[in-house]
Amino acid sequence: MHSAFEEAGPERDTLVRSLKAAGAAIVAWALTGWWLHAPMALLAPWTAVALVCGTVYRSLRTGLQQCAVIALGTVWASAAMAITRDQTMAAMLLTVPFMTLIGTYRRFGEQGLFGATTALFVITAGSSSAATVGHRLLETVIGAVVGISVNALVLPPVHLRSVRDRLGRFARGTSELLDTMARGLREEDGLDGAASWHGEATRLALSLQGVAEARSWAMEGARLNPARRLRRTGPPPPPVSEDMRWGRVSSRVLAVTRTLSGVGGDDAELPGPSPRYLADLADVLDGTARVCEQAAAPLFPGGGRAGERDTTAADGAWDSVRSLAGTFHLQKGEAAAVSGELLVETRQLLNELTRSP
Repeated sequence: MHSAFEEAGPERDTLVRSLKAAGAAIVAWALTGWWLHAPMALLAPWTAVALVCGTVYRSLRTGLQQCAVIALGTVWASAAMAITRDQTMAAMLLTVPFMTLIGTYRRFGEQGLFGATTALFVITAGSSSAATVGHRLLETVIGAVVGISVNALVLPPVHLRSVRDRLGRFARGTSELLDTMARGLREEDGLDGAASWHGEATRLALSLQGVAEARSWAMEGARLNPARRLRRTGPPPPPVSEDMRWGRVSSRVLAVTRTLSGVGGDDAELPGPSPRYLADLADVLDGTARVCEQAAAPLFPGGGRAGERDTTAADGAWDSVRSLAGTFHLQKGEAAAVSGELLVETRQLLNELTRSP
């Protein structure tokens, strides 16, 4: 609740959706239970809550699926009650196995379960007349209309922030990790923390995988959305090329941390570079962290547009890379191979961050 009122984000979206679902249920109950005095008014708010989905398109698709499966469950259960002369146990034996099985049909999606539960409501109510069946179908339709209408007309979800938020969090986390690595390498026995650096880089890489899902939600949120142009949703998501760019940055950071974790700790698998080389590497990572912070700025409100950033940090980082290359020539034996890998990966990392979008 605190986060929802502090700033726009997933917490506020969740709060809005919850309040919309509750409002839809109340309206659906008012129409069917209070105004129409329907015999099973429960079906209307139950359907309305389920149809306040993450996007308007999903509400419409889910509504069609749910109405179809609920209608099937209602008609089948009513027919079973008529055949068994309102014998509850016999009607359940004729209905529940079939409805449970047909609920797994892929075209019903996640709504398949509603067929069996609706059938149970119908059977336990103990009435199978045509008027009662008609009322149940009407209540379901009213609930569906209310749920879809509320979701489409009251702050319709568009999900434009999600892609930018996820990329921004990854970029900021990467900048902080590079800064931590730079400070660690300047300390005595700084490589002891290399394993934790690699673990953090892995966590960041996994978080980046959610960007594709967020982009899919953003595209779906714009489909069949009647009010998407009326809401202040912020700037559009970054282009797909940014996803690929930050994915390459993630791969470079993972490679650097993996190599450092191999030369750090008591059970080091590889010979480590000289202290001077590690000090120069710390300068490179420190400069790269500043560049990463600048590259991430356009992903946040008030951060400016991509390409409009000061090149001082990038120039300093490239100077540090050239100094690191000079120190590399002083490395010998297997340590030279490790140093060369670190040099190549940090150079490629900086190249990705300074490349024009």
